[in-house]
Amino acid sequence: QVHLVESGGDLVQPGGSLTLSCAASGIIFNFYNMGWYRQAPRAQRELVAIVETDGNTYYSASVKGRFTMSRDNTKKTVYLQMNSVEPEDTGVYLCNAKNVRSPQNYWGQGTQVTVSS
Repeated sequence: QVHLVESGGDLVQPGGSLTLSCAASGIIFNFYNMGWYRQAPRAQRELVAIVETDGNTYYSASVKGRFTMSRDNTKKTVYLQMNSVEPEDTGVYLCNAKNVRSPQNYWGQGTQVTVSS
C-alpha cells in the first residue's frame, strides 16, 4: 500500500522559515518525480515545486528564489525548505508522487501552513 505522509506544517510569521517533509512508502521511490502542491482557501490547487528522479528541480514563479525542494532517495523522503514566507504562501501543502514509467500517481493528505503575524 502506498503512503505519502507530509509533516512540518505550522503557523509562521511573515519573513520566517519552515521545512516540510514527505515520507513515501510502498513505492520504488527512484521511479517517481516528486512534487509539492498547495491548496489555498477558495483557490485552485497549484504546483509549488518538483524534483525529478535525476534531482532536477522546477519551481513556480511565486516561490522561486525563496523555496528549495530536495529529495533523499535512501530515506524515500522529499523536503521543501521555505524561506521568506509570505501570507500568500498559506495553504495546505500536498505531496505528489508521479511514476515516470507508468500512469501511477499518488497524493498525500497534506499539511497546513499558515503565514500570519
